[in-house]
Amino acid sequence: MAPPPRETEIKIPVEDLGPVRERLPPTGAVLAHAMARETNVLLDFGGGDLQNSGSILRLRRYGTRCTVTFKGPADYRGPIKTRVEHETEVEDLESTLEIFAALGLAPVRRYEKDREEWTGHGVSVVLDRTPMGEFVEIEGLYELLDSVAGSLGLEPHSGVRGSYLDLWESYRSKHPDKALPKDMVFPG
Repeated sequence: MAPPPRETEIKIPVEDLGPVRERLPPTGAVLAHAMARETNVLLDFGGGDLQNSGSILRLRRYGTRCTVTFKGPADYRGPIKTRVEHETEVEDLESTLEIFAALGLAPVRRYEKDREEWTGHGVSVVLDRTPMGEFVEIEGLYELLDSVAGSLGLEPHSGVRGSYLDLWESYRSKHPDKALPKDMVFPG
């Protein structure tokens, strides 16, 4: 039996996605998906069983594509995160939510970002604009992440640990005057 698929990635905050975007084509990267709104819904049982185990079940709409993803607990080596990830496309987000509801799973958190995806040389590079700032995520083989980050003018050691919702909680606690919502969503 083959080992389960694993996600290995680094998330690096940036002031401006523009310079990174300009560096991608010379590296041989190809635009796989233009900037589009991505909506994510995390589901859990009433007792928070998934969250308590460090796992997540996520429904995502990115452009016209909908996926369901299970991610196991994360392991970190510095800022590089690795975890088991199972993902498949689903035809309809709302119908999938109804199926999960029948199994006792309910939406617990939402988060949004505007995402642009590039691929090449065995890695995926995504440019994310979020309500708390801009980030670059590089996903692929562990041994490629530092060199790809360097080729894009990024410092791998400036990568941050945690999911977007973990980072959102930290951002909210640093900005109590903004009365930010629990979910990481764009205003309006």
